[in-house]
Amino acid sequence: MRVVIEHEVGKSLGNITSDASNSVVPDRVGLPLTGGALRLARSILRYETVRAPQFIDITDDVEGVVASSGVSDGWVTVFSRHTTAAIKINEHEPELLKDLSRLLVSVAPEGGTYFHNDFTVRSVNMNEDECPNGHAHCQHLLLSASETIPLVDVRLMVGRWQRIFLIELDHGRARDVVVSVMGCEPDPPSEDGARPEAGG
Repeated sequence: MRVVIEHEVGKSLGNITSDASNSVVPDRVGLPLTGGALRLARSILRYETVRAPQFIDITDDVEGVVASSGVSDGWVTVFSRHTTAAIKINEHEPELLKDLSRLLVSVAPEGGTYFHNDFTVRSVNMNEDECPNGHAHCQHLLLSASETIPLVDVRLMVGRWQRIFLIELDHGRARDVVVSVMGCEPDPPSEDGARPEAGG
């Protein structure tokens, strides 16, 4: 279950200009650069996880944030606000997700011995309902807290099989994911109402 708890579209931050000499990325596929105003938008998405490890495909939600951001070309950063829930890009194939879960558990099993779990010694960052979760922190170290994806023509430039996952490593609870979109607004139409040609 996903809930948007905050959404903000920033003000335009000025115009980006380019000339014909740098309007297309050299020696690449030829993705045109746009020259609209710079914009920043942000949403915080909240998810209720149920188990660990759990792979939650959040790609469609990220695309929804992009669609409402007013940004055409730029970057999208997807960031987990947690040290036991990660963000990672991979393929959404059920048998592969079983393999990835098994890998995480084999590297840092929940029943292993962790200094972090010794509550007779540990005295920092303790809560009344603290649970032993050293395994989840160790697994997170192998993953990451964020992914940044290029954005072109309001489309995430992910490959055919790439999906964005929130990965629960500890136990079911509310998790917050920050999605920041930064880049250019679409080019304004010309005086005749037509949009400029790509690369021109």
